Amino acid sequence: MNDLTIPLTMQVNGTDHSIDVEPRRHLADVLREDLALTGTHLGCEHGVCGACTVLIDGEPARACLMLAVQAEGSEIVTIEGLADADGTMHPVQAAMHQAMSFQCAFCTPGFLMSTIALLRDNPSPTTEEIREELSGNLCRCTGYQSIVDGVETAVELMGSDR
Repeated sequence: MNDLTIPLTMQVNGTDHSIDVEPRRHLADVLREDLALTGTHLGCEHGVCGACTVLIDGEPARACLMLAVQAEGSEIVTIEGLADADGTMHPVQAAMHQAMSFQCAFCTPGFLMSTIALLRDNPSPTTEEIREELSGNLCRCTGYQSIVDGVETAVELMGSDR
C-alpha cells in the first residue's frame, strides 16, 4: 500500500482477493483490469445500459457506478462465476442459449445477472414482470422478445430443478 491506494478485500466468484486500489477507481475497472474478469462489460459508463451489472451480496448493482472501495468485505458474482467448475452452464445461461436470446452478446452479462436476481426473488414472473425488471438493461440488437423468451425458458428449466 502507498499513500495513493487503499487495501481492498472482497470475495469474487468464491475466491478471496486482497488488493490495493486507488480510491477513485470503479469496481468494473478493478474486476476487468486487476482481476482479469472481462465478462463485466463497460458500455455507457453512466449506469444506463446495464452491461456492467454484477451481484454484490446477492443484489444486482452497476459496477461502473460503484467505487471499488465500496465493495470492501462484499461477496461479488460476475458472469464468470455462473457456470460450474466443469463448465456446465447455469440454468439461466442454458435457457438464454436455448432461446437464442442474444445476437452480438455485449449486453448478455448484464441481462443474465439481472435475470438471476429476478428469478431468485420471483421464481414465476409474468411476462410483464420480466419486461419491467429487465427494463434497466439495454440491447441494441434484439427486439427484446428473444430475451424475454429466454427468461421464460429459464423459469421452466429452473422449475424442473426444484
